[in-house]
Amino acid sequence: MSKRIALVTGGTGGLGSAMCIALAEIGYQVVANYYTGLGEQAEEWQQQMYQRGHEFGLVEGDVANFDDCARMIEQVQAEFGSVDCLVNNAGITRDATIKKMTMEKWDAVIATNLNSMFYMTKHVVEGMMERGWGRIVNISSVNGQKGQFGQANYSAAKAGVHGFTMALAQETARKGVTVNTISPGYIGTDMVMAIPESVRQQIEMEIPVGRLGRPDEIGRTVAFLAHEDGGYITGNDFSINGGLFMH
Repeated sequence: MSKRIALVTGGTGGLGSAMCIALAEIGYQVVANYYTGLGEQAEEWQQQMYQRGHEFGLVEGDVANFDDCARMIEQVQAEFGSVDCLVNNAGITRDATIKKMTMEKWDAVIATNLNSMFYMTKHVVEGMMERGWGRIVNISSVNGQKGQFGQANYSAAKAGVHGFTMALAQETARKGVTVNTISPGYIGTDMVMAIPESVRQQIEMEIPVGRLGRPDEIGRTVAFLAHEDGGYITGNDFSINGGLFMH
């Protein structure tokens, strides 16, 4: 039997890389999406992953554009096969207090972090239900659970992610398709590690376990939900934040 296909949006980033590796380790053929115009960086990432023993496909596209998402899925289906597992991971921040937030910052974050859930899922979920099997994992954030100063756009979008998850999970449950959310806290990606050490130390002091999360801890949770044995888990939000927010 051919391998199941997993598509990870924002797959060439710090968290995305960990997700791609974890999915490959449980037997998926993984395709990583990257943002339009970043082909050179994506190919460099692909080569680095190959040197580590992973053969990942690539697909270019803007998850904030409905038509581009349709084209992207068509390309993946033509080159690799039907998408069995979709990880909606791509996201951006455009932080500002409401007083200073522009429509451009609001719209960009809502489009990329929330609208993309519908844009990407719309083009794969029907096929999953027809085949009687599928896994959808949506990446939210601890700030979608507790809010964050200067992130009304981001917090609103990430809170919306789990509402989308719960509704879709009810539509697909009897068709063998599970839909879940993961809400990471502060994870030690390159972006976070670039924060000045004094600021990072302050963040770590506020986390009950006393450290940042590791990308592989998120990746393994994605793989757990995407596994063949994950069929009885749907509509849930998995908080991976070291105790920063408990509910």
